[in-house]
Amino acid sequence: MQPSGRPHDDPAGDVVRWAAFSCLLVPVILVVYGTSFGGAAVATLGLFVVTAACLALLRHSERTAARVRAQERLPSAHRRRRSRGGPAGRRGCRTSESAPPHD
Repeated sequence: MQPSGRPHDDPAGDVVRWAAFSCLLVPVILVVYGTSFGGAAVATLGLFVVTAACLALLRHSERTAARVRAQERLPSAHRRRRSRGGPAGRRGCRTSESAPPHD
């Protein structure tokens, strides 16, 4: 269990939530420390644009990783191939006829 008490099923969502929190906190701090409202608004807009771009890249990365994992789970052509019939010795089975002479 995670310290917050909930499973970590969406790490990208957690990153985006923290980024959104920062997008709201930064302008407040800028205004408190003397930046104009216009400057704080521009900073907020820039942070939101960067956050949206990061969210899009994170989601794209997650989809790509899921696609790769799904392809890795599929059996390869070599594993799907059926074994051919033939003499037992040819398939690697040992029978009394294929036993070495020193037995």
